[in-house]
Amino acid sequence: MTPEEILKKRWGYGAFKPLQKEAIEAALAGRDCLVVLPTGGGKSLCYQLPAAMGKGLVLVVSPLIALMDDQVAAAREAGLAADALHSNLKAGPKREAYQNLSSGVTELLYVSPERLLSGDLYQLIAPRLILAAVDEAHCVSHWGHEFRPEYRRLTEALDLFPRAARMALTATATPVVQEDIRAQLALRSPEILIGHPDRPNLVYRAFPRRDQSRQVLEVVKRHPGEGGIVYAQTRKDVTRLAANLKKEGVSCAPYHAGLNAEERRQAQDDFVNERLDVIVATIAFGMGIDRSNVRYVVHANTPRSVEHYQQESGRAGRDGEPADCTLLFSAADLAMHRWMAKKDVTLSAERERALEKQLRDIGRFAVAPVCRHGQLAEHFSAPYPVAPRGEGGCGACDVCLGETKGLSDAEALLTAKKVLSAAWRAEGRYGTGYVVNLLLGRPNDRMTGNGHDKLQVFGLLKEAGEPAVRSWIDQLIVQDFLEVTEESEYPLLRITAAGRALCQDKGAVRLGLPVPPKAGKKKSKALKKAGADFSASDEALFERLRAIRRALADKAGIPPYVICQDATLLEISSVKPRTPEALLEIKGMGEKRVQKYGRIFLDAVAGRAPEIPAPSAVSDEAEF
Repeated sequence: MTPEEILKKRWGYGAFKPLQKEAIEAALAGRDCLVVLPTGGGKSLCYQLPAAMGKGLVLVVSPLIALMDDQVAAAREAGLAADALHSNLKAGPKREAYQNLSSGVTELLYVSPERLLSGDLYQLIAPRLILAAVDEAHCVSHWGHEFRPEYRRLTEALDLFPRAARMALTATATPVVQEDIRAQLALRSPEILIGHPDRPNLVYRAFPRRDQSRQVLEVVKRHPGEGGIVYAQTRKDVTRLAANLKKEGVSCAPYHAGLNAEERRQAQDDFVNERLDVIVATIAFGMGIDRSNVRYVVHANTPRSVEHYQQESGRAGRDGEPADCTLLFSAADLAMHRWMAKKDVTLSAERERALEKQLRDIGRFAVAPVCRHGQLAEHFSAPYPVAPRGEGGCGACDVCLGETKGLSDAEALLTAKKVLSAAWRAEGRYGTGYVVNLLLGRPNDRMTGNGHDKLQVFGLLKEAGEPAVRSWIDQLIVQDFLEVTEESEYPLLRITAAGRALCQDKGAVRLGLPVPPKAGKKKSKALKKAGADFSASDEALFERLRAIRRALADKAGIPPYVICQDATLLEISSVKPRTPEALLEIKGMGEKRVQKYGRIFLDAVAGRAPEIPAPSAVSDEAEF
């Protein structure tokens, strides 16, 4: 069978996504390749389909141990003989995986890098291995956002399989990181397959953080009953935000390294299996979240880099349906990241420069009143727009939607001069709060004692209000016109050489003013995308199918997205197929899924009460 025929038969799709076919063809021809596709771009199919061709064993190296069992379940749903070997595996499944390898049954094997480097799998793998895929390959690079030292040693293991093709896959990699991946994994004259990083189904918003709990709650309330992830910077923030959401009746749980392993496992399991709407997690603690219908991600604090942001926000809308990504920015977050990075280790000069660039880039992304989609594309050296998106810009970020208003060049320069003048007059001896009060004309004993209430800058931005003034200070810090120094017990705000030059009209500045977004309707964005023809009865059928899918998943002990994605259920709800043949035409319903679940879905479409069988009764060979 051809790759296209396998794609339709096993996965139920009539066409490949961009660059999938090229990656598959390279693997089948024994050529190395580097694959950079955005989240939701279908990276897993690039190595799963070669495994389905029956030509030999495909090895997948992944650091996401928490996800491996779900990935194995998803591969098995497509009819693959898949297993995983990792430290969390129980004795029974481990014994079965070894037996399958020994007998030559295994088509797809997931392992952690540590497991592969232990060296005891060589004899079992070597004779049949046709492809070694390294997932999350950005972890190999010092310049990447999640560097893992053990990834640097993977070439030791890969060199033991000289005849197997190598495939490095990641969702986020700048050109520098791409080159590092090629070098560190010793890719041999590889095919370079770089997809466009833009995720058009995501709506990016970045606003100044003023009342963290209230702002997070506002986003969550716009998505009742939908899956969402809230990222915070510290365990204390996670605990507080989760408690606040629970108090407001939100179905949520905290997730951070301070919780015991069972609490973390339960929270993740409940979220992935849709028993929980929201999970609140630390930015620093890695999470294996593979739920495809996450409808929003909130960064309650600024992430450490644009790459982190792309990766974490990318967990929204993996099913291709619309999703919201909101970032709440404060310059204090960047200082915290800097402190945390240097707390326990002494950074090399090279690593410190890389850190400063990462912080500067994410700060500029968050505060510049410029199209967010365009900024992300530019960061990864990709052109934008990839296609015309109308006079309103991308139509999918706060700037292009009019929720953040950019000041004109003249307004921005004048406003910047006022803020910088206040910092200059304060002589770098005071913090941000003092300079804010100075600009707002708020006298206090300290200010009057210093005589600063007599300065011309006193009350210069009184009409703007505190949120705008604080936001402009953050924006000037990110653009290097102001700096926060920590030479004393308290952080002090000072004007930089670039700031002094700007006051003399040397240079350019961009400033924006946030406009609060209007409250949206409570209807799911995924349902809105389904179109005006999607009726109330269609919506009711969609929710019924989701409930059936959840019941099936609970019976089988697998996440609902493994059975099928929301997009598949939306199409079934709209088309209302009546026969197995018609169900096969629905995207995402391959032959195996129709055999296992077709009668159940068709009964639901016909208005009959479907019978949810026990797992053992869901036969792979069921007939209609």
